[in-house]
Amino acid sequence: MVQATSRREFLRQLGLSAAAFPFICNLPSLGFDSSVGRKKRLVIMFTPNGVVRKNFWPDEAGELSAFKEILSPLDPYKDRTLVLNGVCDKIRGDGDNHMRGMGCLLTGIELFPGNIQGGGATPAGWASGISIDQEIKNYLQSQPQTQTRFGSLEFGVVVPERADTWSRMVYSGPNKPIAPIDNPYQMFQKLYGNVKDQESLKSVLDVVSKDLKRVESLVSANDRRLLEEHASFVREMEKELEAANRAPTTHVIPQLEPGVVVANDTLPQLAKMQIDLMVNSFTADFARVATLQFTQSVGQARMKWLEIDETHHTLSHEPNSNEDAQTKLTKICKWYAEQLAYLVKKLSETPEPGGQGTLLDNTTIVWTNELGEGNSHTLDNIPFVMVGNGFDFKMGRSLQYKDCPHNRLLMSLAHGMGHHVERFGNPDYCTAGPLTDLT
Repeated sequence: MVQATSRREFLRQLGLSAAAFPFICNLPSLGFDSSVGRKKRLVIMFTPNGVVRKNFWPDEAGELSAFKEILSPLDPYKDRTLVLNGVCDKIRGDGDNHMRGMGCLLTGIELFPGNIQGGGATPAGWASGISIDQEIKNYLQSQPQTQTRFGSLEFGVVVPERADTWSRMVYSGPNKPIAPIDNPYQMFQKLYGNVKDQESLKSVLDVVSKDLKRVESLVSANDRRLLEEHASFVREMEKELEAANRAPTTHVIPQLEPGVVVANDTLPQLAKMQIDLMVNSFTADFARVATLQFTQSVGQARMKWLEIDETHHTLSHEPNSNEDAQTKLTKICKWYAEQLAYLVKKLSETPEPGGQGTLLDNTTIVWTNELGEGNSHTLDNIPFVMVGNGFDFKMGRSLQYKDCPHNRLLMSLAHGMGHHVERFGNPDYCTAGPLTDLT
């Protein structure tokens, strides 16, 4: 393993810029890869407003033979998918179900009392505990062999700029929400340094390209291929950012860098850019835990690209007898499943750097929601779908639980990452331990 001081010395001796460091910091043939054994990763993907149950859940438990309409984009990955039916958010207390569905989703513990009013329920504040992704991140960062540059990365896709209990699911501790980064330009800047505008981005990329050419002769063939893919990705990212800047917009979030469009109408493009960035961050081993949050609880996306004019949340309040609304909601949920399928495909096509198989072989994605169903606002039967082989769970199945607290699933995620917690969140819902039948 190359120590931090010798890494800086390595850059200096070769005359490389600091901007090149993120590209070469985990190349095994340069001794920069500090990991020992298999790299396990966790991704949690959130989409809002529940699902259309009749078009989502498999009819019976057991081997997955066919998906219904919403999950059909995952057909190529049935043998790598686990559908968990009957997992419920049991956390009660202050806040409406949208607020508790979001704030308690990954924390498994009550919200603090507060002054954020939702519906006819009592007002509430932030969650009173850490979220499971951050618990796992802290565990990994506490050990030299699993430390990464960032520990975790929080991606968003068109998340409203206001901060409230409906818009935050990640918590570093009680009363400490973490905002997702929903601007790919900002995320790119976080990953690759001080890139303040398109012109300086081009300058950095030009310098990095020259630096990577110098390193090529010093690394193995596999690492050369990784460097080429890494550099190509960044060039492609530049093109995507330029395209996003030219895209039509309904609003621009004011606190973000000028010239970057984050808007409802560019949501599909932004989703692809964020997923590409996430996969690339895994290739570079920047983090082994990530979240991907589409909009927020009570998400109001207007999916014109699906020829749907109503907002998602408005449609979700329509009764199940409204067939037009059910058809549109099914299209929306299926579109989200397509984004998950794109992430899965990217991971399955990306070789594990310095290891065996692909990124998908070492990554588990959990797709979830704040509600089981939009119009009833139920916290029962929250949709949880796992894809990938990072945890060595027995995949290709639909599991049926009965009124199972979701705290047990959160514990299972920690166990899957090697962190054997005995409880998580509200201990009253942890007495039965992690979920059974996963392995």
